[in-house]
Amino acid sequence: MEYRALGRSGLMVSVLTMGTMTFGGKGGFAAVGATDVTEARRQVDRCLDAGVNLIDTADVYSTGESERIVGEVLSGMRGRRDDVLVATKVRMPMGPGPNDAGLSRQHVIAGCEASLRRLGTDHIDLYQLHEWDGVTPLQETFEALDLLVRAGKVRYVGLSNYAGWQLMKAVGTAVQHGLPRPVSQQIYYSLQARDAEYELIPAAVDQRLGVLVWSPLAGGLLSGKYRRGQQAPAGSRHLSDWDEPPVYDQDKLYDTVELLVEIGAGHGVSAAQVALAYILGRPAVTSLVIGARTSEQLADNLAAADLVLSDEERHRLDEVSAVKLLYPYWHQAKTARDRLSPADLTLLGPHL
Repeated sequence: MEYRALGRSGLMVSVLTMGTMTFGGKGGFAAVGATDVTEARRQVDRCLDAGVNLIDTADVYSTGESERIVGEVLSGMRGRRDDVLVATKVRMPMGPGPNDAGLSRQHVIAGCEASLRRLGTDHIDLYQLHEWDGVTPLQETFEALDLLVRAGKVRYVGLSNYAGWQLMKAVGTAVQHGLPRPVSQQIYYSLQARDAEYELIPAAVDQRLGVLVWSPLAGGLLSGKYRRGQQAPAGSRHLSDWDEPPVYDQDKLYDTVELLVEIGAGHGVSAAQVALAYILGRPAVTSLVIGARTSEQLADNLAAADLVLSDEERHRLDEVSAVKLLYPYWHQAKTARDRLSPADLTLLGPHL
């Protein structure tokens, strides 16, 4: 297992992170999975044995049940807690009250205390703002995070699901006021939709932010189960049913999957492993958050850490999954070739 520094921090994290959205299976999260404590313990053990050192959860996953299961598993690890980094999140509604959501000082501090109780630990290694608030002043949010860091309850701060301007405003606010600077962002990024390359990835490179990728297999769309002209396995969703991530171009998705299957066959591995290896090799990406309904799926995903794709294979995947240039990128592209170095052009991908 390879380990990479999380942004400009000194924290080293494994290139694969264990995701726990399937833990609990309560409410709307039942559609994702319903992993109980026994199966969660098996999965955590397998991940740790493979070298994974980061577990990612969120307070909103199954209304706290995911955190509780993570805490119960960790409590039985007999001294291995210090070998595991735990990341969780705050922002989403956790009750019916007007202050049970958002990024106010009230909710951030109360949310952290509640997460600590469920996790059964005295600190959170990476505390992530789950999404932009839009109401609470950023300085208030980061002052609350500063209190938690100074109290030893939070060690590092991250962001998740922020737009490019929101990300830069958050980082700027933290730096301007001497408050905890975010070390990472957790974003959706996959061969199904490389929208993050418009602003989020370049911002991460520029600001030296680590990138944790959620749903790098696009919710299973890139697993190889969904092929053009073939019936998906029983119980699978139709492509039109997907809302996270949404599918806007089925033909492009099918073309991408066919190439993943072809490249996977050449390596003797699954299409899923190829999809994971591709994203893992993109600029600024630190770690991929992987989850699975079964131990077999988890084992297959973990094997992606050892897969090395050739430059030619990466180029073909670049081309089949390329995003269209939006303004002002198509305008900037006209002069970029004259102004950028070969290294910069490689970083920006095939569009320039």
